[in-house]
Amino acid sequence: MKKSHGPEFRAAQLNVAKCPACGGRAVVRGVFHELACVQCHASGWVSADTGEALPLEVLVTQLSIRLQAADHQIEQLKRPVLRSGAAAQYQQNNGRGAGKTNFTGD
Repeated sequence: MKKSHGPEFRAAQLNVAKCPACGGRAVVRGVFHELACVQCHASGWVSADTGEALPLEVLVTQLSIRLQAADHQIEQLKRPVLRSGAAAQYQQNNGRGAGKTNFTGD
């Protein structure tokens, strides 16, 4: 049964794109100094579908979703790669060398 009223159970990730006016920098160059971009509410992001600035409440949620996804990806990349086979045996200490050091037989 599809929900017909009330807020969504989960926040959906919207398609966002860099602001065409500021190029995603959130500021535009003035004559003497940089000014906050008014087209994207100084966020650097607009709706990819319409090109309009997102409401601030939606923008905060979308940036949080993207930040959490990026943090998750960074954590995945930080995990050590588990080696198997000859490479793993060569790298770990087997205690067969002098003073219980690694002996590879090379």
